[in-house]
Amino acid sequence: MRRRLPRLFRVFSFGLALGVAWAGLWAQERLEQRLPASLEGEKTGVSGYVCDLPVAGSFNSIRFSFCVTRWYGLSLTPESYNALPKRLRLAWYGQPAGALPDHRLRLEVVLKRPHGSLNPAGFRYEDWLFRKGYRATGSVRSAVPDPSVFCSMRCQYHRLHTGLAHWVDEQFADARHHPLIASLLIGNRGHLSSAHWDVFKATGTIHLVAISGLHLGLVALGAGFVARRLLLAISNYRMSERSVRLAVFLMVMLCCLLYALAAGFTVPTRRALVMVAIGGWLLLMARQVPAWHSIIVALGLVLLFDPFAPLDQGFWLSFGAVSILICVFAGRLGGTSWLAGLVLAQGAVFAGLWPLLELIGQGQPVAGLFANVLSIPWVSLVVMPALITGGLMVALFPGLSSLIVPIIDAVLGVMWSFLEWVAAMSWPDLEGTAPEIVGFGVLVMLIITVPVRMFRIAGAVVVLAWVAMASFPPETGNPWIAKPEVRVWDVGQGLSVMLRAGDKVLLYDTGPEVKGVFSAAESVLLPNLRALGIGRIDTLVVSHADSDHAGGIGLLLDEFNVGRILTGEPEAIGKKLSQYRQGREHRQVEIQSCSGEDKLANELSLSFWQAKGEFTGNDASCVLAARHEEAGIEWIFPGDISAAVESRYLQAIANKFAASPPRELVVIAPHHGSKTSSSDAWVNTLSPDRVIYTAGYRHRYGHPHQDITARYRRAGVEAFNTACSGALVMTVAEGVMGLQEARHQSPFWIGGPGLARDQCKIP
Repeated sequence: MRRRLPRLFRVFSFGLALGVAWAGLWAQERLEQRLPASLEGEKTGVSGYVCDLPVAGSFNSIRFSFCVTRWYGLSLTPESYNALPKRLRLAWYGQPAGALPDHRLRLEVVLKRPHGSLNPAGFRYEDWLFRKGYRATGSVRSAVPDPSVFCSMRCQYHRLHTGLAHWVDEQFADARHHPLIASLLIGNRGHLSSAHWDVFKATGTIHLVAISGLHLGLVALGAGFVARRLLLAISNYRMSERSVRLAVFLMVMLCCLLYALAAGFTVPTRRALVMVAIGGWLLLMARQVPAWHSIIVALGLVLLFDPFAPLDQGFWLSFGAVSILICVFAGRLGGTSWLAGLVLAQGAVFAGLWPLLELIGQGQPVAGLFANVLSIPWVSLVVMPALITGGLMVALFPGLSSLIVPIIDAVLGVMWSFLEWVAAMSWPDLEGTAPEIVGFGVLVMLIITVPVRMFRIAGAVVVLAWVAMASFPPETGNPWIAKPEVRVWDVGQGLSVMLRAGDKVLLYDTGPEVKGVFSAAESVLLPNLRALGIGRIDTLVVSHADSDHAGGIGLLLDEFNVGRILTGEPEAIGKKLSQYRQGREHRQVEIQSCSGEDKLANELSLSFWQAKGEFTGNDASCVLAARHEEAGIEWIFPGDISAAVESRYLQAIANKFAASPPRELVVIAPHHGSKTSSSDAWVNTLSPDRVIYTAGYRHRYGHPHQDITARYRRAGVEAFNTACSGALVMTVAEGVMGLQEARHQSPFWIGGPGLARDQCKIP
């Protein structure tokens, strides 16, 4: 045993080193693909082919992936030309029908380097772009067919897959559940609406429409059963048992491969195909191999073919779920009925994956425990057989479409009605700290796997007691912090800042929102506030009612206990909330005008000011000044005020500012650095030490304006831009302010040399 452990350690270390080196080679190859800075924002010609299914996007657009085979009009060295991006993520606006002229195209595009909001928690668009291999994004100005593009095998596959998607849309266009049919049959989730996703999220059943191990496993079981029965019936005396097994294995793999190709051959389907192949091969060889050996081999092959797989949440969830099921069923001595096995599996996966879901910022809805117990067997035994059989029948006998479509609609209708019913029910929210959730998962797994009656009874009592307490969490509060801090979130073209001191929280503005497209409150504020343990917002300041400053305030009121709202436009904010609250339960929160002074945990002095007069919009902004009296550090948050209102504010604070000037001053640039703000008087009178621009990367408004940045630069002000730095965190400790940029803690594919944020310059 002593000799075996060092040997295992050496094997593990050697394998880990090889894996890191292999992943490094792949990463280097991908990072070498780079859009030159000189091409950003310029019209460029490219030829190539569409390499995924186009989907409808916002603002009457169509979004698609484009594999480039040729660039036009570039004066580059051969090395630089070969380093140009080979895969683009494009949007073509003004195309509501979602139809492209052809599969092979010549496009005129305007590109930029991969870029997205960068915050400590929440979805990172740049991570997703790197994972998918998109080395530039942009918009299409014109598109024409280009038959001269050589269509390789990969190009032919994407052409056939697009044709299959069109065929499914045509054949099942009249089906009531056409989006579900397209998703389950060929993995085309582009037709699913926000209502569909809301139901799937609420019931924890998103995996049902993500073609993965469940679906490929069903295809393998069905193909194996049919193939074995046919072979035994046809050649009972002509084939040996081993030959029959080999033939069944080949048939299973062929059917699974065809289904994976029909489903887009995505990362989850490729991962599931590898696992099916390994499981089928072990059955073919009739070997008694420990289940853990199989999953380790599958893991190694997945990482060999796709070293970036760990960047997918699905990678961890799928292998985590399989590992949990192996723990539960691999070592059981007695048999288990199908119903007991299903309940046992769902309970184990629910508890075992909960810590992992919390780690990646996803919740674990209690509704999923009930929804999956019934929906998984229905999808396995009824929906998928009906879909695959019905799809084949329609392909072979198109005239039967009028008979088959209603049957498929009926079986999907049962599933969807059930999921909608479950989603509409009131379910308790289980709340717990990270150690509690991990302990809950471990204890449930021990109860299931340890065959000791008294231990199971005692463990069940503990679990039920914890669930009862977690269902009625104590009044929400905030953790205590020793050092006051100011966090400027990266919300793109907008503004949102959090001030914390002690256990008190003030949120200044909520970032941008475009209805049905993007909400900074949902994608940035909620995950980051939750990651910090924030349960209460004592004061919510909404500078004014413009959508880039007041987006998603209703959502924040739903998710957090908000003490009060201060705003420069009380009526407009009240109207926004009234429109959001129609038909919804909500907490009553007092909306107050912007004025007065306050304290934040007796550490930060707050001063609220608004220009007097009939101002609306930008000039009605509520201006907040926050000062750490002991350290003499002050922050000014001016909203979107223009130069005219800036002069009024300077007059209002003149005496106080002259009598007690701050030792260090940080200013958020008014109106994101627009040329209508940050006047000479503003910059010279305040003479800040630092200015922060909150603008979108290469946004169409061109903020911050080069005249404004030059004005601050001449005054010797240190400048930061959230488009370059990501989120900024400023803390005060021992009278000194520290500042951290999120890009310095970001992965190498975001903040590395030559990438968008590294090359991002304030004009």
